Amino acid sequence: MQVSAIIPAAGSGARMGGIKKPYMDLAGKPILAHTLTIFQQCPLVNSIVVVTAKDDEARCVQDVVTAYGIDKSLSIVAGGDTRQESVFNALRELSSNTDVVVIHDAVRPFVTEEMILQSIDNANQYGSAIVAVPVKDTIKESDDDGFVMKTLDRCRLWAIQTPQTFKYNLIMKAHLYARDNSIQATDDAFLIEQIGHKVKLIMGSYENIKITTPDDLVIAKAILESKL
Repeated sequence: MQVSAIIPAAGSGARMGGIKKPYMDLAGKPILAHTLTIFQQCPLVNSIVVVTAKDDEARCVQDVVTAYGIDKSLSIVAGGDTRQESVFNALRELSSNTDVVVIHDAVRPFVTEEMILQSIDNANQYGSAIVAVPVKDTIKESDDDGFVMKTLDRCRLWAIQTPQTFKYNLIMKAHLYARDNSIQATDDAFLIEQIGHKVKLIMGSYENIKITTPDDLVIAKAILESKL
């Protein structure tokens, strides 16, 4: 089985005051380096594609890939205007013999090898699989004026994380369908849903956070310190 990982790292960093999150320091090295190291070490991942912001390719190679010895058949691709376009750019770069694609946020450095392996296994079995955790808080749906419409059943609600993992032909079909029908999504699983394919949920971890704000960076440092 040929498995490729796509790591979108092309965000502008607006919620970090314009600082590009993948290159922010976390315990002495860039967040992206933490993330890539896990995929470098995962035995079932054969190749890695990092999607960078336009004109950031050299920075990614110098500050992360070369500096931290990431060499697992790695390639760098320029991203598009949205995350969806960036992932599609990476999909087009994959080898035609790719069986399974693992898509993981660059700024989720606490992904584990077990999560990756389980997602690959389930995607191979069901076609698509995503890591998630049950929501802890009560969730209410509001109307356009900010009033509560209803309280949702928390027992059936999940907070979606990455990796999101798919058979290559299925995720390509979903992206092409989205392009043909002007569908925009913030995660790839939504595109799979649009073509009528079920998505399998896999238990993730509450530590598998996405670092998007300064508060998240504080939490990430605390998580790392707890592991020492």
